[in-house]
Amino acid sequence: MTGDRSGQFYIDGGWCDPVGDAPRIAVIDPATETQIGTIAAGSAADVDRAVAAALRAFDSFSVSPVADRIALLETIAALMEQRAEAFAQAIALEMGAAIGFARASQVPFAIAHVRAQIDVLCGYRFERPDAGFTLVKEAIGVCALITPWNWPLYQITAKVAPAIAAGCPVVLKPSEMSPYSALLFAEVVHDAGLPAGVFNLVNGTGEAVGAALSAHPDVAMISITGSTRAGVLVAQAAAVSVKRVVQELGGKSPNLFLDDADFGAAVPRAVMAGMRNVGQSCSAPTRLLVPAARLADVEALAAQAAGEWRVGAPTDEATTMGPIANAAQYARVQAMIEAGLAEGARLICGGPGRPADLNRGYYVRPTIFSGVTRDMRIAREEIFGPVLCIMPYADDADAVTLANDTVYGLGAHVQSGDAARAQAVARRIRSGQVHINYPAWTAHAPFGGYKQSGNGREYGVHGFEEYLETKAILA
Repeated sequence: MTGDRSGQFYIDGGWCDPVGDAPRIAVIDPATETQIGTIAAGSAADVDRAVAAALRAFDSFSVSPVADRIALLETIAALMEQRAEAFAQAIALEMGAAIGFARASQVPFAIAHVRAQIDVLCGYRFERPDAGFTLVKEAIGVCALITPWNWPLYQITAKVAPAIAAGCPVVLKPSEMSPYSALLFAEVVHDAGLPAGVFNLVNGTGEAVGAALSAHPDVAMISITGSTRAGVLVAQAAAVSVKRVVQELGGKSPNLFLDDADFGAAVPRAVMAGMRNVGQSCSAPTRLLVPAARLADVEALAAQAAGEWRVGAPTDEATTMGPIANAAQYARVQAMIEAGLAEGARLICGGPGRPADLNRGYYVRPTIFSGVTRDMRIAREEIFGPVLCIMPYADDADAVTLANDTVYGLGAHVQSGDAARAQAVARRIRSGQVHINYPAWTAHAPFGGYKQSGNGREYGVHGFEEYLETKAILA
């Protein structure tokens, strides 16, 4: 952990103190509910300094040789791999990810985003002749990046890597609730030798740093991953300067089981997909849509799978589910479980409160409701915890209607023994990604939402192009 940097920001190629007498923000260990440190809270003046540094770097970095940017990304990836254990330990500490999950998913997937942008950059054509004109793709300008606490490192690289690949200097505002992995990443970037001003980090709150970045006239683009509410606020502030806004926001993703699915294999995996990272993923498939005739079978399989999670201290090698990441989210999850009970959903496992053997920490019991109807809050609102809803449907048309009956459209899953049937259903779901029969994850598949789940895309070439402007030269 980089405790010695916790009171500083990374601006213009070096570590610096905040402008003025900056207040401190407490960092809480979610496993013990105790303060483990503080970070400096940035201000609009700190944002101005960081944006100015990025703007100074833009002219030269935006036209830097592609080979140089590839080499920088290669060095960043190599350094992250060398320091993978430090990153995993930081993530387990700051947001409570089980250490095994941090090592197997949080860190490797973050590195994969860097590797994916290397792949993109190696083959991308920035100039393309066409009939009567030349199409030119150019770096958009200074980019502000706002990242969340639930996948802290993964979301940083999903934004920073394509920005660097495109030739865009950045100002990063990581979540103030999970700051340590971001500080470690800043050390990686520094050691990789990025030119001064290309990467800048200012810690702080959304109300101060996030708002200043959103409204800043010298920021050409802002990319935010967070709640739909936060995304709306950023877009409103950004509208004044007509900057590009890319938003990856909330979700209420369905997992649709067709009647020919392998329920014995697919239901346990559905519980794993919905509850991994303690359910704190915006694309988590938390609505299990199942044929009414198979409801009892699904309930039994799901309850058994939920019982296999080992809830406990994140640093315990045997733990598979750590705590919720912070006090506010813990309170939200508990309130939503109570809402499910109050509205008449049938609890088949879990429920309110901590597991019986834990009396401290933001721990939640893996919880599954059945008999959930589409008007219930737990069916409509994002819970962001290990809480799943089983919802019966009558036929395929009803299932698709149910899948689309949400203001969100980030992710979806379809389970079926018939590939053609699954593909046909996937095409009818209004969602940015649809996974059929739990395919392997890839950092190249575009990720982003329909409806209130956001605008724009991340990952691979589609995420890369969000950082580019399009110019036509007619001659």
